[in-house]
Amino acid sequence: MTEVDALAPSPDGVWAHENVVVRHLHGLELDAVRTGTTVQVCHGLTSAEIGERLIPMITAQARHVGLSQREFELVLVGVVRSTISDPVDAWTTYYRNSLRELNSGTADFASVHERAETSIVGSVLDLGSCFGFFPLRLAMKGHSVTATDLSAGTMRLLATVAPRLGVTLDTIVCDAADVPVADSSVDTVTALHLLEHVDAETGSRIMAEALRIARIRVVVAVPYETETTTCHGHVRTFDRAALIELGRSTDARFQTSEHHGGWLVVDKAAAPQLT
Repeated sequence: MTEVDALAPSPDGVWAHENVVVRHLHGLELDAVRTGTTVQVCHGLTSAEIGERLIPMITAQARHVGLSQREFELVLVGVVRSTISDPVDAWTTYYRNSLRELNSGTADFASVHERAETSIVGSVLDLGSCFGFFPLRLAMKGHSVTATDLSAGTMRLLATVAPRLGVTLDTIVCDAADVPVADSSVDTVTALHLLEHVDAETGSRIMAEALRIARIRVVVAVPYETETTTCHGHVRTFDRAALIELGRSTDARFQTSEHHGGWLVVDKAAAPQLT
């Protein structure tokens, strides 16, 4: 499985990678069909329509044709790239639209970002940032922020688009369980909808790493699900009891709550100097 280069050249109106082909055809709704091992997607979305609103649209198609997590990601990239011919312009448009939808509260994930922001203190390192919308949100409000992700492609994309949005932040390509930064190097570490993507053992290592890095606080958000959403890459479910057990495993002060999913906030220190 090759790394997706979301900025690589492609023919106007067409994007293809592995078994996914996406075509832009004016006047069509987003529609996916599976023919053998190939997923064919046609859509007529405009530049104003590519943003976070794509997630529920593609999720509906994922359930209809049985998309894997990998195929889901490729469809998303393909829709963005086939809508606007220039790759950097396409992604800058996608980011601007997404941030507008998230900050206005119209995107599905907006409530998660709003709640997470209220728990932030000082400088921040975000684990499993994916496209990096939450780090961008914080950086726009003056926080010193580092976005991290295992995918070199998404970190390259974020580093390319952020200056076009007038935003300064740092990016690191790394495993969330092995982050190359010093102990107690930031005030807050966040892991928003990350732990459901890894097994329990890996999740424990991620928590240990977050606690190592954070000077003051670790903020964790997870969806409460009875079944895993496989097209989003979820491999385990959480409920309140599981989140409380995770908090107890830290041997630190913690609080759990519920708001569009479960929240765990672990406090390492009362009020040290912020950076």
